Amino acid sequence: MSKFLHLMIRVESLDRSIAFYQNAFGMRESHRLDFDTFTLVYLRDPESGAEIELTLNKGTTTPYTHGTGYGHVAFAVDDIEAFRDRLLSLGLQPGDLKSLTHNGAIAARFFFITDPDGYKIEVLSREGHYV
Repeated sequence: MSKFLHLMIRVESLDRSIAFYQNAFGMRESHRLDFDTFTLVYLRDPESGAEIELTLNKGTTTPYTHGTGYGHVAFAVDDIEAFRDRLLSLGLQPGDLKSLTHNGAIAARFFFITDPDGYKIEVLSREGHYV
């Protein structure tokens, strides 16, 4: 049996990224490892226990590219309209709320938001497959 632990992303500013994930998604720093050439900060989701590992490579001044392989990270929320409104009140810029239908029924309600380093995040309503 395996257990999903974390997803790693490279960031330009730990403070900016930590603030984004704390304010937007309630994630909290679980631990930090500081090395000579890089720092790792783990942000834990209190509900699932899954983490995002933020990696800051010291001395790097060129922004990272995401290539064509990265898609998105996804979070499920109970009240998607209220959650989106809260993000707007924080001065963040969530995309429009959209619905995806399949065989005449709503398969998902969602929107996207982008973190400070350009990583896309899908926010889904906790319903159907995403309970």
